[in-house]
Amino acid sequence: MKERARILVVGGGYVGMYTALRLQRRLRQELARGDAEITVVTPDPYMTYQPFLPEAAAGAVSPRHVVVPLRRVLPHCRVVVGEITAVDHAKRTATLTTLATAEEHTGPRQLTYDEIVLAPGSVSRTLPVPGLADHGIGFKTVEEAIGLRNHVIEQMDIASSTRDPELRDAALTFVFVGGGYAGVEALGELEDMARYTTRYYHNITPDDMKWILVEATDRVLPEVGTDMGRYTVSELRRRNIDVRLGTRLESCADRVAVLSDGARFPTRTVVWTAGVKAHPLLAATDLPLDARGRLRCTAELTIEGVPHAWAAGDAAAVPDVTAAEPGTPTAPNAQHALRQAKVLGDNLAASLRGEPLRTYAHKYVGSVASLGLHKGVAQIYGRKLKGYPAWFMHRAYHLSRVPTVNRKARVLAEWTLAGLFKREIVSLGSLEHPRAEFELAAGGKPPEEPPDDPKGSS
Repeated sequence: MKERARILVVGGGYVGMYTALRLQRRLRQELARGDAEITVVTPDPYMTYQPFLPEAAAGAVSPRHVVVPLRRVLPHCRVVVGEITAVDHAKRTATLTTLATAEEHTGPRQLTYDEIVLAPGSVSRTLPVPGLADHGIGFKTVEEAIGLRNHVIEQMDIASSTRDPELRDAALTFVFVGGGYAGVEALGELEDMARYTTRYYHNITPDDMKWILVEATDRVLPEVGTDMGRYTVSELRRRNIDVRLGTRLESCADRVAVLSDGARFPTRTVVWTAGVKAHPLLAATDLPLDARGRLRCTAELTIEGVPHAWAAGDAAAVPDVTAAEPGTPTAPNAQHALRQAKVLGDNLAASLRGEPLRTYAHKYVGSVASLGLHKGVAQIYGRKLKGYPAWFMHRAYHLSRVPTVNRKARVLAEWTLAGLFKREIVSLGSLEHPRAEFELAAGGKPPEEPPDDPKGSS
């Protein structure tokens, strides 16, 4: 390495964290001498292990064990909590906003760099459905997962205490839109939790609740194959979950879910998990994008035709060199993101040293999905598993993949204790407004809550 290299990593998710972690190891000597500098800009000071969000929502894993503090695992990197809102790669500058710039009213500032790694991930793909912005609940962050758990239990509290049959019916109706991993796993885990929780309510039974899964295509969980997808549908329906394939959510205005098949469900819970789209930051760069708004990348994880720029994960269209059809991009999932990050880190370090780059190649080995406690589906190396073996495989795989030994040990301890003791059924929705009670006691005005939810959890 001839000159000092300033490396900017945009995003602290799978790709951002693992790339920075790899660079720490590969550039240990350069970092120690001051010949290299790694800056990670991320909206949150932690990386979220998203496959554990359904279990966090169900109370099987503590929220703090679903996240990994970046400053702990990246001690040799400069971690900046903020957002990159634009990139001018021709000038090697990125526009940065932080909490400090907002408080000081100084406006965004410019970061200069020599190498940039773009890994902002993706955002929820929403549609112009009436009422969705007002009443919909997402499921991409740990905050949303815990908020949804609190919300579900609060709806059961409302149903238990009301004398209005219409309000009770709406409170006990839960609509999930999207039949991918997030939707199916969240629905399976939360239905399992709520079914268990009813034993502590004197006037609510599992049959009183309506759980509805709405999927626009004719199948769910396409990643686990057609047969396992059909099994998933039959398993969910066996649990009295209403699975509606080939159906869309037309509206959820006025707390009524209207479906394209004509069905109408008064509901206080609409969970939106209908896919993701490219991060808006990518459109604010001078880098080449594909038709879906993702960065066009090479198999070496460089951005096509642009020197000193790298990308991987959901934000990148990386060609799958193992695919039968040339030009097919890799699937935007954690399995590829984790492996791409390691190759990206190796290649960036090699590039700085003038060494040859490695091609990213990984043949998809299969998928696992949880449908609730002791229930799951999996297809691994062509073998199909269902029920308890698939659920066990799901836990074993993700325990092996969650970052840091610290988190592995804590998650394993929680699972072990959960097998010995009963589920926790506590709702802590008031955590979202911790000053409300004090402000009221001090004579101030408590924060306004959404009119349709007594604790604002939705």
